[in-house]
Amino acid sequence: MIAGRSISSRLTIWFSSVFFAGLILFGAVMWFDLKDTMMTGRERTIERRADRLSDLLREIDGDTRDVQADKFQAFADATGGGLIEVLNSAGARELPSPMAAEGFSWPKFKPLPQEQFREIEYQGQSYLVLSRPFPLGSRMLTLRVAAPLEGNRPILHTFTIGLLWTMPIMLALSALGGYLLSRRALKPVDEITTATRSISVSNLSQRLPVPRTRDELQRLSETCNAMLERLEAAVSEIGRFTADASHELRSPLSFIRTVAEVALRNRGADAQSRRAFEDIVEECSKASRVLEDLLTLARADAKAARLVFEPLDIAELVSAVCEKARVLAASHQHSLTLSFVPPDAVHAAVRGDYSSLRRLIWVLLENAIKYTPAPGRIEVVIQPSADRVFLSVRDNGMGISAADLPHIFERFYRADPSRSQQEGSGLGLAIAKWIADVHDASITVESREGAGSVFQLDFPILREPVHESPSQSFSRPQFDSVNR
Repeated sequence: MIAGRSISSRLTIWFSSVFFAGLILFGAVMWFDLKDTMMTGRERTIERRADRLSDLLREIDGDTRDVQADKFQAFADATGGGLIEVLNSAGARELPSPMAAEGFSWPKFKPLPQEQFREIEYQGQSYLVLSRPFPLGSRMLTLRVAAPLEGNRPILHTFTIGLLWTMPIMLALSALGGYLLSRRALKPVDEITTATRSISVSNLSQRLPVPRTRDELQRLSETCNAMLERLEAAVSEIGRFTADASHELRSPLSFIRTVAEVALRNRGADAQSRRAFEDIVEECSKASRVLEDLLTLARADAKAARLVFEPLDIAELVSAVCEKARVLAASHQHSLTLSFVPPDAVHAAVRGDYSSLRRLIWVLLENAIKYTPAPGRIEVVIQPSADRVFLSVRDNGMGISAADLPHIFERFYRADPSRSQQEGSGLGLAIAKWIADVHDASITVESREGAGSVFQLDFPILREPVHESPSQSFSRPQFDSVNR
């Protein structure tokens, strides 16, 4: 029942359960011990009273019958409320019993080899009765002394009420204490968990905090950090390989494409050869584009992308990209519209790299055009606010399934077969996500299969012109998807 709970909750439940069970056991032991102690004390009181009665009987053994009766009555009046009697071996009273003992519900008489205690009920109250054999001269007498137990009950009742009130309070305090202790003990685990969740391929250089506790948590953190170092080295090696391979393959592909283009200029080539050369040129273009995308992501992973951050009018940039995208949209029989909310909000300044932002917007427009069946409608909306500017790209295309939505920004991820029929490397949205991240922007998507998709960019708006420092200025990137 508690398997799905957090460790702190389980520790609290187990600690409280054990504590509560121990408290119940302790209370029960103390209750029975108190009862036994009080009963033992009552027995000793009755025994002392019987001892004094024995001494009295020895003292008055030679007196006359009347004197014995008087002294016995005086003793009974002075001790125990008169609940005493002396019986002979036949069970008859040896001395006249006090008035209190006359109607008392004494146990049935029988000769006993040794003294015996019995608990009886009389008029709704509990009494403890001691029956003791007592030799006096040649006679064997039986002394019987009784005392009420009602004095014990209030104490036991008070103790029981105290236990019943104390147990829930102690349980609550133990649960609170257990929870606080477990949370304090597991706080390093939460810190390790939070730090681990924040680490991804893009920030493998980050390390977990190492608590200096010389325990399992410290060893766990050190082990995880060692693993992260190995992963960082492996990912860096993969990134270098990707970048080197992409760079080295560009020259052969360019050479193959150039040769094919030159061959196409030969008017004497037959039709079959020309088709083959055209296919070579087309496939080389596709391969070059994939290599360029891989090189871009490799540079991004290595934080070696060459970006120039400067104040930009995002509305003007989007308008320019939309103008170029309308040609592509028209070739797919789509309409592409750009609108502003409010209509006069035709300017919105952001800080960013012009080429990479243009590529980001082109990726979203190209995807909308590619995955919208003809004739389709693509709408671009720019909506500035007090501190943010929102850019939405909406289409009425085939949409994205709920299962694919969490993965569409992953590299090389291709969605369901209906979308995979379109050409693409699965890197465009990964590049778009990277560009958005380096611009402190967020990119989100809402989509429903068969009803279209909405990609939304959220940029921080630029209030004042920003003067670039030398450390922030780099040369322009060497890619431009718009003109491909």
